[in-house]
Amino acid sequence: MKNLEHRLEAMIFASRWLLAPFFVGLIFAILVLLAKFAKELFSLVTDVFAPTGHDAVISILTLVDTALIASLLLIIIFSGYENFVSKIGVGDHEDRPAWMGKVGFSDLKIKLIGAIVAISAVELLKAFLTSTQYTNEQLAWKVAIHFTFVMSGVLFAVTDWIVEGRKSKAEQAKKSKTYNV
Repeated sequence: MKNLEHRLEAMIFASRWLLAPFFVGLIFAILVLLAKFAKELFSLVTDVFAPTGHDAVISILTLVDTALIASLLLIIIFSGYENFVSKIGVGDHEDRPAWMGKVGFSDLKIKLIGAIVAISAVELLKAFLTSTQYTNEQLAWKVAIHFTFVMSGVLFAVTDWIVEGRKSKAEQAKKSKTYNV
């Protein structure tokens, strides 16, 4: 029976590799975003003297938005792979991001919602700059959705703060018991 249990646990542990294709797929998504970024940048450069109204600002905001999404995907790929699949074995490579290997699930959640709020803010700003293309109801929905993202981020942060406070109190209580014995 112990042998069966060991094999089952080994199979469950190995199943983490089923996540790897998701991260490879996200790498391809970054390549798609790179193509979109290049297309938008080319459009901005070729229309440098032609943009009317807020076209240049909208184009630049689109570039920022695309870069934020690509950065978000990279964070998800690195931290998701390291947290759930395997450590990335680049050792002490000089270009290794300082946060790599240190972003836990809670940190990833906060980074994710922060990036979503930033992306939403850029999209909202683009909508306001082209507000003549939207009805008041559409703009109100965009504001409501952005506000929902902001509130979700605040609630995630508060929840993590509460959990960290409880962990800290439990550690302090454990230390005081050790010293009192």
